[in-house]
Amino acid sequence: MDYAELAVAAAEKMELYRQDPGGWRGCRRTSEVSVSWRPSAEFAGNVYRGEGILPASPLDVWECIKPVAGGLRTKWDQNVKDFEVIEAINDAVSVCRTTTSSAFMRVISPREFVDVVLMKQFEDGTMLSAATNVEHPLCPPRPNFVRGLNYPCGCFCIPLPGEPDRTQLLSFFQTDLGGYLPQTVVDSFFPASIAGFYSNLTKAVKQLKA
Repeated sequence: MDYAELAVAAAEKMELYRQDPGGWRGCRRTSEVSVSWRPSAEFAGNVYRGEGILPASPLDVWECIKPVAGGLRTKWDQNVKDFEVIEAINDAVSVCRTTTSSAFMRVISPREFVDVVLMKQFEDGTMLSAATNVEHPLCPPRPNFVRGLNYPCGCFCIPLPGEPDRTQLLSFFQTDLGGYLPQTVVDSFFPASIAGFYSNLTKAVKQLKA
């Protein structure tokens, strides 16, 4: 399995999503994020788009969300219980396992996800984390977790010209949670989860600056 090639393809898919404004339907809006969705071309579910402005520099936002071992994500993101790097492929690409706690009043049991992750910086200072599901010999499914699948997903930390202490965060989520969840549960969970992600991230970057 060519992990680096899969990671680059996921990043390219993120850039296509970013450049394609068509077909998104709004489903939730808070003071921190606007969430929209459209049917996924990757699997029989939806791809969700979150967009919001965070009160911190791109570097501070990136510090909170970057997918690295020992990073801050497990401290503030209620959906991430544990994050580990299984294999570093090169400086920009790694295979990682993420485990989640039960969610949605325990209707959704703990999940695990194995993804290849790419980190990239663009010339304008935008930083991207992109990921997609893979299999890895060191990560067989574990009995206490349902194996979920992330299809190409990721986050862009985008600088705002003339506003060094504000960052646009554009994120795309498309996840097959696995198991036997009613579609109504899945459709309710993701918009609420993304709103929570932006809310908790906003608190985290404020604490980082304090």
